[in-house]
Amino acid sequence: MSKEFDYIIVGAGSAGCLLANRLSADPSNRVLLLEAGGRDSDPLVHIPGAYAKLFKKKHDWGFWTIPQPNVNNRKLYLPRGKMLGGCSSNNAMAYVRGNKYDYDGWAALGNDGWSYKDILPYFVKSEHNEQADQLNDGYHGEGGDLNVTFSQQFKTPLGQAFIDAGVEAGLPPNDDYNGKEQKGIGRFQFTIKNGARHSGVDAFLKPAMKRPNLEVLTNAQVQEVLVEKDQAFGVKLIKGGQKFRVSKEVILSAGGFQSPQILMLSGIGEKEQLTSHGIELKLELPGVGKNLQDHLFFPVSCLSKEQVGLNHHIKLSNQIKGFAQYTIGRKGPFTIGPLESVAFLNIDDPTGPANFQLHFAPMQIGREYGYDLYDLNTFPHEDGFSILPSLLQPKSRGEVTLKDGNPRSSPVIDPRFLSEESDLKQLVAGARLALDIIKQEALQKHTKQLQMPLDTSSEDALAEHIRKSLETIYHPVGTCKMGQDEMAVVDPQLRVRGIEGLRVVDASIMPNIMTGNTNAPVYMIAEKAAEMILN
Repeated sequence: MSKEFDYIIVGAGSAGCLLANRLSADPSNRVLLLEAGGRDSDPLVHIPGAYAKLFKKKHDWGFWTIPQPNVNNRKLYLPRGKMLGGCSSNNAMAYVRGNKYDYDGWAALGNDGWSYKDILPYFVKSEHNEQADQLNDGYHGEGGDLNVTFSQQFKTPLGQAFIDAGVEAGLPPNDDYNGKEQKGIGRFQFTIKNGARHSGVDAFLKPAMKRPNLEVLTNAQVQEVLVEKDQAFGVKLIKGGQKFRVSKEVILSAGGFQSPQILMLSGIGEKEQLTSHGIELKLELPGVGKNLQDHLFFPVSCLSKEQVGLNHHIKLSNQIKGFAQYTIGRKGPFTIGPLESVAFLNIDDPTGPANFQLHFAPMQIGREYGYDLYDLNTFPHEDGFSILPSLLQPKSRGEVTLKDGNPRSSPVIDPRFLSEESDLKQLVAGARLALDIIKQEALQKHTKQLQMPLDTSSEDALAEHIRKSLETIYHPVGTCKMGQDEMAVVDPQLRVRGIEGLRVVDASIMPNIMTGNTNAPVYMIAEKAAEMILN
């Protein structure tokens, strides 16, 4: 065995970075943070406008689903950050908490301490909201570690036109979807600071790395948690088989795909799944890897009359100009990511709580289906905009399983997208809403041409467009779900059921997916978990 630590955190994503900060704040705690990827040293990581250049490279795990029968048998790409900061270092920086019904729903499943009233203080604790004094009292923090702001340095007229058109179409305006009411249409809030991405590394890890009781290892992929007599006592790395012993807890923060994978490789999971791959069963826990949920969206794109969006900045000459603006004065289009505005609504019942989202991007994605959402080189250079109807509460459930017993193998990911008919129905309704918003005067004055090669009056044609263009928003959750039932993997204290000294702290513990982008809730989960661990 190598050195012994009080706490070993597996995965330096959003949750892992926050945990490392909070647990090492007490100098008597010896904390080890293990990250399978490298440092976040690539300059592109920190430039919001370089978001699309981060995928399918060394800092991305680059997972894929297996073929999805209800999505024209397509394999869908699943980006995952493989560096310090995890997905907070390669996401679109949207800061969305969800709504009170999400958390009250968790509590109703027997997860005491997870109601909205219980978890709101943890959101507030982490946050430094630059506009807190202008927003609803009591819902936002000032002085927290994570910077949250509306885009200040660069705006397009398209973002405001979308908001105005949405109001014309009947959506209420909302200046703060993270406040008292989520429903409505307005500007996105982002984890950006001074025109740069503000990741979990920047917010939580870098301020703590000078502490002598915190050790951070990169390129350190964990093979398994070491378990004996239902007690976690350390971890083993793939590289060199190096082992580290723990005196208090091992904390898995490897995310919705890899936390269950590591549990299964450690002998914790469904018996048949493990024994079929020659893995010694340490504890039968059938819920490991089950209950996979993710958000889905697709584009409804238009060509605009003016060059006022982001597409023309893809040209090499304009990229050089934009980079110069950014480098010299932190100004220009590189200070924002791909998103600008957003709407939350109930797609089934206008009076009900939000269950659907419209992402708005001030760029067109393309008319035909040959583009790659994760490769800017496939995007057109003529400006436009895209409304992306987004399924927030899918009924479909999938699973993560093992390909084999080799820890270097990617997990087998089968989300079973659109396996429930209601999911496709909601997306079709979302397409109709997006088309209605585009018809409103505020957007029509910018719109040159709808970039959808289909009969928009046909439900079948819309459904086929969805199947051809659907993508995941890469928000995988639920695979180590919290609860009291036989399929629960962790209890409300996030302790793995039946194993002492082992917790899971990341999006995989969500019993049901959030009504919105998942990064902000992961910080909240880690903030609450840190307090539970230290107490």
